[in-house]
Amino acid sequence: MLLVACIGPIFAAQGQGVAARSPADVASGQGTEPLSIQVNDDRMTLALTRVPQVYLYGSIDADAPRRFEGMMKSRKIPPGSDIYLNSPGGDLNAGLALGRLFRSGSMVTHLGAPRKKLRSGAGPRDSLCVGACTYAYFGGLYRWAVTGNDRIGLNTFNTASTKSGEAGTPPQVPGEVASYLKEMGIDQDALMQAPMTSNDRIMWFAPEHMLASGLANNGRLPPTSKYLPSAGGSYLELSQIARDGEHKITFQCRPDGLTLSSSFKVGLDRARQLAARGAGAYFQVDDLEMLPEQRASVDDGNQSLVIDRPFPMGGLARLLTATSMGAWISDRNGAVRYGFTFELDPVRNELKAYYASCKQVAERARSPKP
Repeated sequence: MLLVACIGPIFAAQGQGVAARSPADVASGQGTEPLSIQVNDDRMTLALTRVPQVYLYGSIDADAPRRFEGMMKSRKIPPGSDIYLNSPGGDLNAGLALGRLFRSGSMVTHLGAPRKKLRSGAGPRDSLCVGACTYAYFGGLYRWAVTGNDRIGLNTFNTASTKSGEAGTPPQVPGEVASYLKEMGIDQDALMQAPMTSNDRIMWFAPEHMLASGLANNGRLPPTSKYLPSAGGSYLELSQIARDGEHKITFQCRPDGLTLSSSFKVGLDRARQLAARGAGAYFQVDDLEMLPEQRASVDDGNQSLVIDRPFPMGGLARLLTATSMGAWISDRNGAVRYGFTFELDPVRNELKAYYASCKQVAERARSPKP
């Protein structure tokens, strides 16, 4: 059942924190060590990830934001760092303050436990993030959805019974929490619509729900669009800021035909490396590869990797019902590829308007001149 049908004031209780390493322990509040901060910035880590991996584990205490901010000011934790959370909760205000620090540094939030020494014999550990930890997680500019057995959620504090007429009344969100969620671009309704079981004292977020509702974005901000209609043709640009650079797909409709371009703004050196390594380039609509032709080129001025193709009107019509579109380059064996994918739902209305405009341009071009 939906959260609104079975709980009392969910948000006001989050600051209490719960401490656990399993769902049962989370509810009972076992094990509340203060928050520890471990920074992995060895040569191998930086070679693979380019930024430090920062592990925050234990209960979020009131002093945690001060300690974290001090490490930011000393550049021990630089902007763009990967933040891995494994916390049962703790101080709500501290969780909000940590989230704001994450966002100020354009940091990336995941769930994860710090590595153990090989001689300890311990394997990978599952991670939990509850209450104040979850709000801190929302501070990540880029937020990765949970995988494997990792779990993230909020306390529900289910009531023993629900009075008649109150089941559809949503919980009241405290002002400071509501303001924080709005600041971080998190939809309150998405929190209250997560599926749950009636006996669960913690509302766990499924990865599918996190991605569909925007609680997680897996390294990509929502796409935006720029639509410029005109009598002699029309222009539509879809753009998206992602962790690995800026991505664009551009449609240019003229009387002599429709062209499609993609741009990966990844820096000049990186663009040249990818262009030299790639053997083919193509667009993809949902799972269908389209226009697999010559290699991508490099735009030195924009420090971008570019793919240009003539594009059929039928392909544009297909986008009206497609869920995603992307542009990719692949190596000679097709085993490795690099590129991006846009979710099309946020720009559906612009696509429909653009298709109608471009169709009119094509019809006028085919009409006999008087």
